[in-house]
Order: sequence, then structure tokens, then C-alpha cells
Amino acid sequence: MSLKNPAASLGAALICLAAALWAIDGVVLTPRLGNLPVPFVVLLLHAIPFVLMHGFLWRSYRRLRRMPPRGWLALALVSTTGGLLGTLAIVKALFLVEFNQLSVVVLLQKLQPVVALALAALLLGERVSARFLGAAVAALGGAYLLTFGLSTPAAAPDAIALRAALLALVAAVAFGAATVLSKMLLGSLGFADATFGRYGMTSILALATVLLTGTGAPLAAVTPANWAIILLIALTTGSGALFLYYYGLTRVRASVATMCELFLPLTAVLLDYLVNGSVLGPWQWLGAALLVSAVLWISLQGVEGER
Repeated sequence: MSLKNPAASLGAALICLAAALWAIDGVVLTPRLGNLPVPFVVLLLHAIPFVLMHGFLWRSYRRLRRMPPRGWLALALVSTTGGLLGTLAIVKALFLVEFNQLSVVVLLQKLQPVVALALAALLLGERVSARFLGAAVAALGGAYLLTFGLSTPAAAPDAIALRAALLALVAAVAFGAATVLSKMLLGSLGFADATFGRYGMTSILALATVLLTGTGAPLAAVTPANWAIILLIALTTGSGALFLYYYGLTRVRASVATMCELFLPLTAVLLDYLVNGSVLGPWQWLGAALLVSAVLWISLQGVEGER
């Protein structure tokens, strides 16, 4: 099959890879940090990668200083939504349920395409074609089947589950907004500088959150295993995945990017099977097939909405 737009196809594939890495983070790595306060975890997961980036991105300061006010506004909004609020919300949601309802939390988080598509139309003037909408519906339907099969989502059995669901919804709105705002940011910065700036500003915001909420920064409570996980996240599923994501985002529309991010729930459920032994039912496998097919179609065809 010949690719209609190789650059867009590569960008979509890299965003799919970044989303899969984020799923590994959520299922395998971040749960091992549950002994630490959530704001402190968010601070460590941004501050340590930001320090490490200085080894090869220190020249980004010069380009950041030359960024126009519109770029600084986009950076501040991306760091606040996707960097701080979204990460705080999803980590807190997973910690609340002790990772026992991962699929529900992940699916609620992936309602972000609705937010991103609406914001892309409002802020970026994007239009989506009927073909893309068809792929979007197939992907969302696959994500639902993958998580719930033919059942309807059960009502939250207690206050903790309800709080976790609401926090996951907050994360969906925050990450959806960040997807669109990142396109605005990449109009002023390259993908590497944007990653550097986002991690730097989010570190400042996370530090302010730690100080204002009084949760503290209990460095003595961080075990050697915690440090190993934090370093692994910093080098791979954290900043590494964000580099891939921003590089891909420079080559596709925000509406395409947000659909490719549906690889996150797919990978999360598969990891749940491999790590925790959760077995998928027939309808869930059908959902997985629908989701993979829709996302691969978007990647291979280089769909970018209405040209």
C-alpha cells in the first residue's frame, strides 16, 4: 500500500508509540511509587528529566527567550493542563483505586478526543472529513468494547470509586486541551525545545503545588527502588515518550494525534493481561481489533482531516 503522506504516517506512528510507552508507565512503573505523596511524585517525574535534559538541550534557553508572547502563553497553558493538572488527576485516580480498576480509569481518561476535537475546531480552525470521523467512531467503539465488552459501566460502588472516576474525567479534559495547545506551542518552538520548556515550567508549577498544599517533599521516604523507577520513567516513558509525541505532532493535525493516543488504553489492557493475568473476553478482543485497525488506518493513510 502506498502512503499518501509519509511524513504524516511517520508522525502518527510515533504518537502511537509514545502512547504505548505512557501505558507502560501507568500499568508497570508508576504503581511502584504509591508510597509517596501524589504532588511530590509529579514534581520528581518532571524535575529529574528536566535536570537531565540540560546535558544536551541547554541551548533551548536562548530560543525560549526569543519566543513571542503567544508562545509563552501556549507553554504556560500546556504545562498547566497536560503537565500539572492532567498528571495530578490521573495519578491520584489510580492511587485511589489502588490500580484495581485500571481499565475504567483509562477509558474515562481517553474521552479526551471529544475535548481535543472540539478545541481543534475552535482554536486551530481544523475541520475533519467524514472518513476521519468514521475512523474516530470505530476507534472509540473499539475502546469501549475493549474495556467493557457489551456491558454498561457499573455505577461507582463507593465514594472513592466515584472520586477516581471524576479525577479521570478531569485528566481527560486536561490532556485533550494539552493536545491542541501543543500544536499552538509547536508553532513557536521546535519539538525538543517545547519538551524542555514544558518540563521546566511544569517542574516550577509542581514545586509550587507541593509548597502550597503542604504535602511536603519527603526525600527520606524515597526508596532505592523508587529512585530506579523514577530514573527509568525519566529516560523512557516520561521525557523520551514526550520527545516522540512532539516530533510526531509536528507532522499531523491535533485531531489525528488525539486518535492515535488511543493506543494507550489498548496497551494498558494488554499489559494488564500480561502483568496481572486479566483475561480478555471475546467482545474485548473484537474491540481491540477495531481499535488497532482504526488507528493503523489513520497512520498508514496519513489522514489529516480536510485538506
